[in-house]
Amino acid sequence: MRPTVKFSEDVVPMGDLKVNPGKVVRRASESGRPILLTSRGRGVAVVQTLPDFEAAQDERDFMRAVIAGLFDLEEGREVSVEDARRRLGLS
Repeated sequence: MRPTVKFSEDVVPMGDLKVNPGKVVRRASESGRPILLTSRGRGVAVVQTLPDFEAAQDERDFMRAVIAGLFDLEEGREVSVEDARRRLGLS
């Protein structure tokens, strides 16, 4: 489970990023939480570590596949395990 953003600690103005980008990246890495970048008090971007980004992307892709599979079941598009093995050359 990923840590949640702590807005009291994880909000950084864009100016701080311009002055010391390494510090912002290090904070995201050490805390394990994404950093919200703001401009004029509004959120404009998020800085997070590459492993966290990849894990979130994998999770989104998995959830999309699950939803697509559930939709296929509702629409009656299903095959037996034996047929799937045969189609995939696993039998």
